Order: sequence, then C-alpha cells, then structure tokens
Amino acid sequence: MRPDLAGLLEVAPRVAAVLARGGAVVALETTIVTHGMPYPQNVETALAVEAIVRASGAEPATIAIVDGRIRVGLEPDAIRALAGMHSVRKVSRADLPFTVATAAAGATTVAATMIAAALAGIAVFATGGIGGVHRGAEETFDVSADLDELAQTPVAVVCAGAKALLDVPKTLEVLETRGVPVICYGSDEFPAFWSRSSGLPAPLRLDSPAAIAGAIHAQRALGYTSGTLIANPVDAADEIPAGEIRAHIEAAVEAARATGITGKDVTPFLLDRLLELTGGRSLKTNIALIKSNARLAGAVAAELAAGGGFGPFQRNPAP
Repeated sequence: MRPDLAGLLEVAPRVAAVLARGGAVVALETTIVTHGMPYPQNVETALAVEAIVRASGAEPATIAIVDGRIRVGLEPDAIRALAGMHSVRKVSRADLPFTVATAAAGATTVAATMIAAALAGIAVFATGGIGGVHRGAEETFDVSADLDELAQTPVAVVCAGAKALLDVPKTLEVLETRGVPVICYGSDEFPAFWSRSSGLPAPLRLDSPAAIAGAIHAQRALGYTSGTLIANPVDAADEIPAGEIRAHIEAAVEAARATGITGKDVTPFLLDRLLELTGGRSLKTNIALIKSNARLAGAVAAELAAGGGFGPFQRNPAP
C-alpha cells in the first residue's frame, strides 16, 4: 500500500493475503445495501453474493467508507451494521474525499467502488447495473460519473448492462467515445438490466470467462488505463421482458418528474416506484442478476489469477 494511504485505506487481512499471493479477488459495492434494496433483502443478497464469489474461486471484498477509512473487505457484522445506519451517504468520485475527511458513513457507487478497488489492487468488480446517460441529458447534462470512471480506472466491471431507466443508446455512445471496451457475455445484444435485450447490438462478444480474462490481459499489456465493461444478460427465467418493463419505466420516470426528484435521488426513487408497479418482480430480478454477475466476476477473476494476473496500474509487464 502507498504510504500516503495509511489511515485512509484499510484492506481486510483475508483480502490482503489473497492479493499478496496473486489470487483472485472481486470487489463488491454497498449501495445495494443502503440504497438499492429494502431490508432484509439487502443484507441477505449482499451475504449471498459474497458466498457466490467464493464458490466461483475468488475472495469477495465488499467496500464502504466507515469512520474515515475506505474499508475493503467488510465482514458480515459490518455489512449488517451498515444496513441499519441512517443517512448513509451515497458516495461517488466527487464525494469520496469529503466522506473520508469528515468520517461520515458512505456506501460506494460503481465509480467509488472502482476507485477503491484500484487503490487496493483489485482488478474485477461485480455490480448490478452501471449508471449512464439519463433521459433528457441534452437539457439536464445528467450523466453518471460511472462512465468517466470506466474511461480512466482500470477495473473490469461485470454488470447486467446499463439500467434500463437510462438512455441506453447514448450511454453506449459515450462509452465508445471514451474508449471503453464493452464485452457482452454470450450474447449478440446488449442487455438492459431487468431484460436480456435492449434492442441494441453487442459492441463486442465473448463466450467464456477465460476469453474475457484474455481480453483484459491484452488491454493491460498494451498500456490501456481504462476499465472494461462486461455485460452479462440476466438469465431468461428471471428476466422481465423489455416490452413489459418499458411501460412501468415510463410511469416511474413521469412520477419522478412530477415530484421534482433530481440528481442522485433519481435512481433510488425510480427503483422504489418500479418495485410497486411490478408487484415486487423488479426486486426479484435485481437479486437474480446481481448473483449471476457475481458468479461471472468470480470466474473471470480466477482466470486472470491463473494466467498470472498483474496489478491494475502496471503497464507493459515483462514477458
């Protein structure tokens, strides 16, 4: 660990031990616990996802900000405690230094989790879906920091695509412009979170964790410092078809506009409204896709480690 990170970054001994021997580790975010799901499903899912990562051959490292430290590798009791806290800050890149400096409690978004993972030396991160270009961004300029983070932080992010609440075509366009490889796993179409298909073609396709690991190795060997987005379609048995969810999304978006919800509050509001509109199906699909992503992320991390994975910031490794 860099000397200047002492007191700011705390890596759990079990995670540090795996990293030290070049083993497989998967980073996990905590907005799922504090903002993405109701209790008790949030805690149950977080702990189940950790178990899935372990079963896939990797060590889980759930990340949050606690008592002025970026904690990499929360233990179950710490995850439960986080779920019980009130007014936990939803932390992205812009909030991370402030949250650490003020010793506030913070749950990490995709962007903040990527930053913490890279600082700790973790190359793979599993989440539900990334943020992106919001609808109406041509007027509001509301674009998630996740996209810029993917362009500048070399962590592979396994997700179920961009959240279908977003402008998905514009999100893919920004990722292409920023030079982020978007690999769809086993599919010719880009997934749309609750649905297997967004109606958009896959920018790239690979069909095995080994092939994905090979692409990440090549990216690092060529000196790229951007991340990789790995889009993993939710299983067919768990999806909500695109045509069905679209009407619910439109209703939820209109409710957000009418209520005046903006910024970071938009996504939690829309997820809560969709939970009501779908009679709980959106939550069930959300849980299923996060577990599927954790399984794939663990397999990719294991393949990277088996192939002699190297640190996320190292360029041009020796042959």
